[in-house]
Amino acid sequence: MQPIRVIQWTTGNIGRRSLHAILGRDDLELVGVYAHGADKVGQDAAELGGWPEPTGVTATNDIDELLALRPDACCYNPLWPSIDELVALLEAGVNVCTTAAWITGGKQTEADRARILEACDKGRTTIFGSGAHPGMTNLVGMALSGSCERVDSVVITESVDCSTYESAETQAAMGFSRPPETPGLAESVRRESEVFAESAAMMARAMGVELDRLTFDVEFTTASGDSDLGFMTIPAGTIGGVMGYHRGWVGDRNVVSVGFNWVMGEHTVPPKPLAHGHVIQVFGVPNMRTVLHCLPPADWTEPGFMGLGMIYTAMPVTNAVPYVVAAEPGIVTLADLPPITGRIRV
Repeated sequence: MQPIRVIQWTTGNIGRRSLHAILGRDDLELVGVYAHGADKVGQDAAELGGWPEPTGVTATNDIDELLALRPDACCYNPLWPSIDELVALLEAGVNVCTTAAWITGGKQTEADRARILEACDKGRTTIFGSGAHPGMTNLVGMALSGSCERVDSVVITESVDCSTYESAETQAAMGFSRPPETPGLAESVRRESEVFAESAAMMARAMGVELDRLTFDVEFTTASGDSDLGFMTIPAGTIGGVMGYHRGWVGDRNVVSVGFNWVMGEHTVPPKPLAHGHVIQVFGVPNMRTVLHCLPPADWTEPGFMGLGMIYTAMPVTNAVPYVVAAEPGIVTLADLPPITGRIRV
């Protein structure tokens, strides 16, 4: 079989991990790279993805140039999705696998979601979104539910110190370093994390129910001392901990909750102790519980563990490329595809 022709869209924290993985697979062929920053235009993909040998593929910010390459798929890894970019790719026959806050497209406006579906129909293409959380955690939760005679509810919590994620803009949007009395803060966090609600609805549907409504609740914890994280500071008295859940309801029963218990810095005691991983619980007959830990291999040489988290986020999407190319056109989720696996190397 011919390799699947792939373009990598952005080469930031997550994108460069995806790029590196594409270059290491014989069933995928890197044909193009989209550079968000002008300073990356013209650089070889090897430089941008940490690959040891030149590839001959150079980055561009010209979308038409990338579409002219007639790729089969795109690993799309900006922080937030651009509907215009997604439509351009899908209409041109490029299947999209993304980490950019997309599970079902449910947080988009009706008009924008309709544009995506029309583009999929026109290009006979598919869009799929995943990541670590939401994404892999939801897949594990659904798999655990397969061991139950009866499922009463599912609760998934990312329970971590997230100060290794060096994005001050993202962290501030989630409330960190801001005064707890900031007007509209809870609503801002709800909007920023709304993709968790998409994953809750996806899981409920996979387990046989349609949600009547979704709610969001959040609890903020202030820091008792100053923390300097290098890329941002958490002053004493500002928010150093955020615990929130997007909850799906059927009638008066909360059947699925997807959320986070996050801490930044050294001077915050969260309402619930950190599990330093993803806590996945299925309540029913029987109850099921597991905690996913992302740990370094013996040959890990990078300082710190931020890189591991970025790989953990990128790979559920990069590894999905062959499955998404083979899928029916439209929006697909983890509930629609076969189990996505990594590649054994020998």
